[in-house]
Amino acid sequence: MRGLVVIPTYNEADNIDQIIIEILKYHFIDILIVDDNSTDGTADKVKRWMRKTDRVNLIEREGKLGLGTAYVTGFKWGLQRDYNYFFEIDADLSHDPKEIPNFIKKCREEKCDIVIGSRYLNGTISVVGWDFRRLLISKFGNWYATTILGTKQLTDITSGYRCYKRTVLENINLDDIKSNGYSFQIEMAYKALQLGFKICEIPIIFYERSNGVSKMSKKIAWEAAIMVWKLKLKSVFSKKIQIQSNKQEVTRPIFKA
Repeated sequence: MRGLVVIPTYNEADNIDQIIIEILKYHFIDILIVDDNSTDGTADKVKRWMRKTDRVNLIEREGKLGLGTAYVTGFKWGLQRDYNYFFEIDADLSHDPKEIPNFIKKCREEKCDIVIGSRYLNGTISVVGWDFRRLLISKFGNWYATTILGTKQLTDITSGYRCYKRTVLENINLDDIKSNGYSFQIEMAYKALQLGFKICEIPIIFYERSNGVSKMSKKIAWEAAIMVWKLKLKSVFSKKIQIQSNKQEVTRPIFKA
């Protein structure tokens, strides 16, 4: 068994060493940093790790191209190699790497294809360092997305701490993923459910970053709000086309010789 942790970075020099140290404790996990041309020396720190171990890898991109495209780039890189599990983990230490074995355990014991680390499982709120406004926005975002998409079985569809089995990424058309912010998490989960994959959740504690600057912005939030409706409408139209196709197939005259 081999796992790959994909970590998108933009100016995470204050955090990158610690997150790498914590992840490398798990001998079956390799790390891929996808850096969007950080100006604070993040990539240089990663390169120093690469000289120490072949378990740390780096893709350098020419500019700040976004979270979604970073993950797609990382997943494609991993699919070209023999990894069985693919993790999303933030670089800012918000996600505790100690949970990695619990993700694998959940995948194996309950035959889950995706495991999401939920901040809100079983009616709890497991977030450290957020004010009420930030928490309200997050809770509303989850309610909004799951209500419109009909995925209320998921308590934290926007969570960025998750594990995918290889087969999920092989079957989702990564070139068709349109989200480039945090709506990426919503789009990936929704498309996986449409393909019939099983998504499970485990409880995690989310820690607000202590170093660096949050990448959340109004633009990212707006993209997520719009993307939910695009996914829903595309699904509705696809079903209508399928139903119409089936009707035509049924009513087509059969000619016998």
